[in-house]
Amino acid sequence: MSHLLVINSSAAGAASVSKQLIDETVARLRAADPALVVVERDLGANPVPHLTIDSTAAIRGAEPANDAQRAAKALSDSLVAELKAADTLIIGAPMYNFGIPSTLKSWFDHVLRAGVTFKYGESGPVGLLEGKRAIVVESRGGLYSSGPTQALDSQEPHLRTMLGFIGIKDVTFVRAEKLGYGPEAREQAINDAKAELARVA
Repeated sequence: MSHLLVINSSAAGAASVSKQLIDETVARLRAADPALVVVERDLGANPVPHLTIDSTAAIRGAEPANDAQRAAKALSDSLVAELKAADTLIIGAPMYNFGIPSTLKSWFDHVLRAGVTFKYGESGPVGLLEGKRAIVVESRGGLYSSGPTQALDSQEPHLRTMLGFIGIKDVTFVRAEKLGYGPEAREQAINDAKAELARVA
């Protein structure tokens, strides 16, 4: 039985292009495998809290000293358990000001844990979640995968680094770009992303 973890991070709700693309992909995967187990996290609707003094202490391994630290560790443990159980991870990541949404960064802040999802070895950090696959759906108003604005892309390199750090190196990025270039460009970008998702998913 396959397990799929779906992470949406758009703040646009039903209007989100990345969420629409992911919803269609999940529906296609469910149709192909009725036994598929799907766990969904909508970080736009229910965000993971940003780090605080208490949550940072708990996530870094200190014994919880108060209710806030206990709650933070419980949340982190739950998110890590969902990630560990998944065979495939699908992430919806719109570009906000050249990077990922802060809600998605908060999710990563809660699952990147030394001794839990990565460890430090003699030759450096080692990811502990190898063997998983990730599909990242990126939505962007402009064109950042090529050309002069490629240097402004702090979204895709950051995601690749964080996923690789915990051992997830089989990562496919599907981009819906030029969404802000007018109706025709938007439609073409969405259709191209749908076709790519149908191929890779």
